[in-house]
Amino acid sequence: MFEEMKTRYFIGLLLLWLVSFGIVAIFFPYTDDFVEAGLTMILYVAVPVLFFTYYFRKHGDSVRDVVFRQGAGSWLPSLIGLVVLSIAFSLSVFWLQLYALMPILPGLVDFFLEPIPFPESPIYLVITIISIAVIGPIAEEFIFRGMLLHRMMKKTSMWGGILISSILFGILHADIIGATIFGIVTSLLYLKSGNLLIPILLHIFNNSIAVILSFVAPSWPTWAVAEKSDIYTYILPNTIVLVISSILMIWVVVRLAKGVRLKSEEDISELV
Repeated sequence: MFEEMKTRYFIGLLLLWLVSFGIVAIFFPYTDDFVEAGLTMILYVAVPVLFFTYYFRKHGDSVRDVVFRQGAGSWLPSLIGLVVLSIAFSLSVFWLQLYALMPILPGLVDFFLEPIPFPESPIYLVITIISIAVIGPIAEEFIFRGMLLHRMMKKTSMWGGILISSILFGILHADIIGATIFGIVTSLLYLKSGNLLIPILLHIFNNSIAVILSFVAPSWPTWAVAEKSDIYTYILPNTIVLVISSILMIWVVVRLAKGVRLKSEEDISELV
């Protein structure tokens, strides 16, 4: 059913809502927090809910057909390990990305290291935290591992769909490489389990820990890059973590990919 969803329709609906919100905002007093909260609600709630509800009803399907608890419990230990690995890999890859950009684009490095401005208003702060930790992961999994993955698989191949949807997912994040690899892992988790709840849980765990680190322990882990000087100060620990986590990540991708190809190719052939 995901493969029947038109990406251009989703983008068109999103643009329509954004333009409407912009017009309304012109005639009413607003703050930066209001605009950010409004854009978040449009991107992660209003447009996805309307779009996916329409297609699910059109095809007579239920969300429970793609998101269900049965068998999800057996994945929890693996997801916990994947979260730890994903965070270690992302932090070390982010360091490598900054290290490579520093000599040629120091201004871009400053942009990447700019602290995320959290809203001062308690209401908007709660909205931001919930959006990052819960609502965002759910919406992004439906968009990227649901709609985009299936559309690209139908148009290309299993790995074509995985790579295209994951690269697009990575481009929308500051940590492009780490987010792209995360997209590949979540795509394989979905294809392996046939349950969108599995990548959703991994995404929620990952983002929740990121939020906790931002609020509770912003200086942990100690080797993570927070300032320009850290890029060169923490070369050794980041290199060690990068090498180890890269090897483990490759092993994870290979393990998840086993047995997925045949099933996916059979699914694709049924769609053509």
